[in-house]
Amino acid sequence: MKSDWSKSSYSPNGGNCVEARSVTGGAQLRDSKHPHHAILALSASEWTSLLATVAPRDRS
Repeated sequence: MKSDWSKSSYSPNGGNCVEARSVTGGAQLRDSKHPHHAILALSASEWTSLLATVAPRDRS
């Protein structure tokens, strides 16, 4: 992941989105509609766990 804020490619235009960026030791998340509000900081292990939980799974 880049250090710039990125939106998911699954987010529709103008939709409710979460943006993420890479930082030393983990990642940060924010609400794209309110980018100056709170940022959620995750450690590398928390980020990995989040992705493993929400990532699409092969259902075959």
